[in-house]
Amino acid sequence: MSDSKKIESGDGNSVSESANSGNKKVAKIDDVFFVADQKLVQAAKSIKILSSLGWNESHCDNFLSSWRRGNPILPDIKYPKFDFSNEKLQLKEIINTTSEDHPVGYYIVKTAHSYSVAAQMLEGLETSAFRECSEILYGRPSDHLGKLSNLELADDFISITDDFSSMIDLEDDTGVMHSLKLAEAIKSRADDFFKDYSIKVVVDDELSSKAAAGSERVRVRGQSTFSLNELEQLLQHEVFVHSATMLNGRRQPYLKSMGLGSPRTTATQEGLATFAELISGTMDLGRLRRIALRIKGIDLALNGANFIETFKFFLDSGQSEKESYLSTARIFRGGDVKGRNVFTKDVVYLKGLISVHTFMRKAIQQRKIDYPQRLFSGRMTVGDVIRFEDAFKDGWIEQGKYLPPWAANRQGLATYLCYNAFSNRLKLEEVKMEDFSEDIVDPMSIE
Repeated sequence: MSDSKKIESGDGNSVSESANSGNKKVAKIDDVFFVADQKLVQAAKSIKILSSLGWNESHCDNFLSSWRRGNPILPDIKYPKFDFSNEKLQLKEIINTTSEDHPVGYYIVKTAHSYSVAAQMLEGLETSAFRECSEILYGRPSDHLGKLSNLELADDFISITDDFSSMIDLEDDTGVMHSLKLAEAIKSRADDFFKDYSIKVVVDDELSSKAAAGSERVRVRGQSTFSLNELEQLLQHEVFVHSATMLNGRRQPYLKSMGLGSPRTTATQEGLATFAELISGTMDLGRLRRIALRIKGIDLALNGANFIETFKFFLDSGQSEKESYLSTARIFRGGDVKGRNVFTKDVVYLKGLISVHTFMRKAIQQRKIDYPQRLFSGRMTVGDVIRFEDAFKDGWIEQGKYLPPWAANRQGLATYLCYNAFSNRLKLEEVKMEDFSEDIVDPMSIE
């Protein structure tokens, strides 16, 4: 930038102030942070977690065939060998030379550290090192969020869906489309959403999840069928949140690392994406139940259940053979099919949802009406949004361009969250159905 001068920030770190075309003074991060950010983007680009853990469709066919013959055989997965020595050295240098005292420096250091742990995790596939790094990045079922553990929250959700399953059909019967048709539908809707940006949508036969999204492409699980409601869920979750936040992050003028899929942001990302399903009305009880069951499955596997035993758990919980296999594969990808050393990522969905929802409600209560939209400015944690308060005001970080309709409608979202926070003051355990036996307003009293 031209016409810039050095100034001192409140914490002693130097920043520069530059004039833009509108003659508005915009603070720019110090060159030290700018360089560290560039190095971080370069070091992290080859450390890709999910795409490194994919299982080929043939593994599913082989396992289910052996299961149906009555002699199930543990999947035999061959992974590539990873060596991230150079990347870890680069990340270590970033961590050691960047000050955490400034919010931007803190973000860079914590992001670099999470990638360093991810690199160690990928180098330790199928070993205890893989599990330990996974637990550092994503947590365990026994971890607590407030008074309840992830496992206790999962049990509550499963109990609720059990109660409803006797009254309504949890199976989604909103029509069926195959992988290629789903990819075409997502592509069409994504083009309408991004308008000036074209994102690729491809079918991937090695994908364990139904879909996975980045800034340049969305991958759809091959050899699968999807309902119309799942199309809407995947659009809200993958395209309107995951792709949008990554694209918004890459558009940032200074902090390009906000466009990385950093492991430290996974809980917030999945929480925001799951909240998007809820507020858009695309979430269903079957989906909520699957999220909770995966936490139970992870707990079983961590405690020694092998792939076959965990598969039986999902099957006994009401999932089809194919869905049970895929749910189990999500847990054992990268780990040991004999159990204990497994992938714990799916722990983050419930705690992320509760964390993001609570964060948004608290933000509205404290009149921080911009906070929910700022979550879309790039890949961040909810804590980053708070720490970046001044960075947004000073222009270091820009509001994201791409927002789903429910987030773009700031007044509508604020109204929903306000009422949500207000209604929670009423304790349901203190209310009985009999309390509604009398009309709120007695029509006979009106002349």
